[in-house]
Amino acid sequence: MKNLLSKIIIDPKIMVGKPVIKGTRITVQQILGLLAQGATTEEILKEYPHILKEDIYACLLFT
Repeated sequence: MKNLLSKIIIDPKIMVGKPVIKGTRITVQQILGLLAQGATTEEILKEYPHILKEDIYACLLFT
């Protein structure tokens, strides 16, 4: 679990300090919002091909 959480960073210089997937400007909030709207993991990965399934799991763990 700790490995997954290391995929999320908070940096005031990136997206005004919102939690993001490391190496991206994709916020945890964006991913959780997509999931809440009914998007599947596969749909999110297709929309954001530079993230991994583990990044989505990390967003879920972060909350």
